[in-house]
Amino acid sequence: MTRLTQYAHGGGCACKIPPGELEQIVAGLHGTGDAELLVGVDTGDDAAAVRIAGGVALIATTDFFTPVVDNPYDWGRIAAANALSDVYAMGGRPVLALNLLCWPRDVLPMDLAREVLRGGLDVAAKAGCHVAGGHSVDDPEPKYGMAVSGLADPEWLLRNDAGVAGMPLSLTKPLGIGVLNSRHNATGTEFPQAVEAMTTLNRDASEAALAAGITAATDVTGFGLLGHTYKLARASCVTAVIDSAAVPYLEGAREALRDGYVSGGSRRNLDWVRPHTDLSTVDSGEALLLADAQTSGGLLLAGEIPGAPVIGELVPRQEKVVVVR
Repeated sequence: MTRLTQYAHGGGCACKIPPGELEQIVAGLHGTGDAELLVGVDTGDDAAAVRIAGGVALIATTDFFTPVVDNPYDWGRIAAANALSDVYAMGGRPVLALNLLCWPRDVLPMDLAREVLRGGLDVAAKAGCHVAGGHSVDDPEPKYGMAVSGLADPEWLLRNDAGVAGMPLSLTKPLGIGVLNSRHNATGTEFPQAVEAMTTLNRDASEAALAAGITAATDVTGFGLLGHTYKLARASCVTAVIDSAAVPYLEGAREALRDGYVSGGSRRNLDWVRPHTDLSTVDSGEALLLADAQTSGGLLLAGEIPGAPVIGELVPRQEKVVVVR
């Protein structure tokens, strides 16, 4: 089997531009300030939202990345689930997706590209989301993802700036995807538990959050649990306290950490949040797992839903934006 991960400099969401650098790039690049724009770039939320006719919010997002697994069909499924997640993280329902495909056409067979697209199509169909074409380019490095549009109730958006002190924090998927993917990249060993987590839609968690009256949420992807928690707490002007003993992990994650399978993206995540985070109660390995770059991770909710462990709480703003205990 062709090892797709060997044709990329980094895998999945770990290949993102580091969060600190990204914030410098987009600083000051704001839109028109139109009142119809409900969510823009100000708080670095998961997607954009604009009010349209009929009392509906249109949600728009895009996400694509390099191969995170070697199986092309699974990569397509993972990338599609990850792109759709941004709509779910805002409390929306995805309705239309466009493929984004970069492919080294003189290096990798086009049959593999077809399998990638087939995987994306199957996951979108499971989500009830139409896929209507897209865009492709000849590129030295394979990349795949989707631009997704969705609909939501503008009065019930899930936002990263709506957290309030006293709210519990829940996590809907276990961590450890990043270190398991790094091990897969280095050794070719397959981890079905990681693929299962990455291809699971966040639809049910999003619907449960809305039913519970939750208004503050984000998904946990390339910036790791610490990074996305920091963004939510910072935007909401509160401090997030994380109980490290309550955070769930996939089987094999700690062993992958022990054996040194940590991506550069995860280390950059930790460097970014360290000045704003109290990590005095955990060792360096635990801190790296909490900063592990996830691909198609779960939702971090300011509230409780069935089946999602409570991993912390929001408290009034303290000196540090995130406190790990």
